[in-house]
Amino acid sequence: MSKAPTPRSELFDGPETPPIEVGDVERAVGNVSHETLPKPRETRIIVIANQKGGVGKTTTAVNLAAALGFGGLEVLLIDMDPQGNASTALGVDHRQGIRGTYEVLLDGDSMDWHVVKSQEAPGLWVLPATIDLAAAELELVSVHGRERRLADSLAGYLQGHQMDYVIFDCPPSLGLLTLNALVAAKEILIPIQCEYYALEGVSQLLRTIDLVKGNLNDDLVLSTVVLTMFDGRTRLSSQVADEVRNHFPDETLKTVIPRSVRVSEAPSYGQTVITYHRASAGGQAYIEAAGELAGRAG
Repeated sequence: MSKAPTPRSELFDGPETPPIEVGDVERAVGNVSHETLPKPRETRIIVIANQKGGVGKTTTAVNLAAALGFGGLEVLLIDMDPQGNASTALGVDHRQGIRGTYEVLLDGDSMDWHVVKSQEAPGLWVLPATIDLAAAELELVSVHGRERRLADSLAGYLQGHQMDYVIFDCPPSLGLLTLNALVAAKEILIPIQCEYYALEGVSQLLRTIDLVKGNLNDDLVLSTVVLTMFDGRTRLSSQVADEVRNHFPDETLKTVIPRSVRVSEAPSYGQTVITYHRASAGGQAYIEAAGELAGRAG
């Protein structure tokens, strides 16, 4: 006889509504309900960064972007990772030869030429990344004003477009691609997984932030920390969450992102978990996290 589920186990294993089929994305976008979120007084430009891999940077970037879009906000996601995983999750073509972030950084193209609409959420736009971006780290070395290429292009784009949020999804490194995003941004959001060595590498990122603030971008602040991959069934996750909250008491969101099979599955269908399986624990968590993030706009 099967054991009755506890409230804790239901969070991870309980019955959920069926996932949305691949061909139903447009229908799903029209049906997903979401509370209207408050608009910020000015465009919030947020870089999602952590040079430690596997912490949920891209997952957090695309799902927050989609949830904000469903909240009635205008959002631009800029894919800075040569793997283009954010572009994949938002259903945006990023095959080799597609023009996007690389051409903006290296060729001086206007963002206007390459930003495309994502069908994942209302008001969601994407500047895609292709594998060509892998060469940008080396090619930017000899470019004049290499650290400000992205900031200058974004400033020009925002003069003609009313965006509530700009979100950068960065590669797991502190190279010139991430540096360009740090110089262009006003806020940093750090995803930290609730696992052993969670804070490993964060101190190096904080030192990089201090260097950027002192030399290239005085407006940059660490505004948000998101706890990801939380498993309420283990003592370790709770201990790590407590440790992170002790280090970042004001910055850490109350909402934690649980481990979720649905969150992992969604990108393979070119979707976010918001449209793929919004009733899942992960989908609901990202909707709540976006609401909390928007509520901090001031």
